[in-house]
Amino acid sequence: MSRARTIADFGDGIVDADLPAGSVLQVVSATTQTPVTTSSNTFIDTGLTANITPSSASSKILIFVAQNGCHKNNLSSANMLDIQLIRGATNLGQFAGALAQTSSGEDNNVSTGFCFVDSPSTTSSVTYKTMFNSRNNTSSVSVQYAGVSTSSIVLMEIADD
Repeated sequence: MSRARTIADFGDGIVDADLPAGSVLQVVSATTQTPVTTSSNTFIDTGLTANITPSSASSKILIFVAQNGCHKNNLSSANMLDIQLIRGATNLGQFAGALAQTSSGEDNNVSTGFCFVDSPSTTSSVTYKTMFNSRNNTSSVSVQYAGVSTSSIVLMEIADD
């Protein structure tokens, strides 16, 4: 029968290799309150970005995003916005769609959150960010609307071996 290991078992300290799979190895977070607006259906940066350097190529990265102040402006056309999660230059998927959707002439402000587990398979620095667009390419949409909403991203490196 094995016994649980204690801090004393690790001598001068605990290293990543001593931790079991599923352990949190590091946490990185970032926030932004800077408003960003677009009227294009081409995805642009929301300003929400964070970098992490995994300690092992087998590590997973658990990503939490709170994208706040998603706003459809009060103009004559119906519109909405979509949000994607990006690692480096790789689109990891659209995680929020048809946000702040309204019919013509209506104003709307919403927030969204999502999480995702990624396997970047590297020990080099990795950048995660969100991007958004004006789906119908007809009127402007915003994130962190009017600078009163703070969006956040949290990256957690999780041991996988």
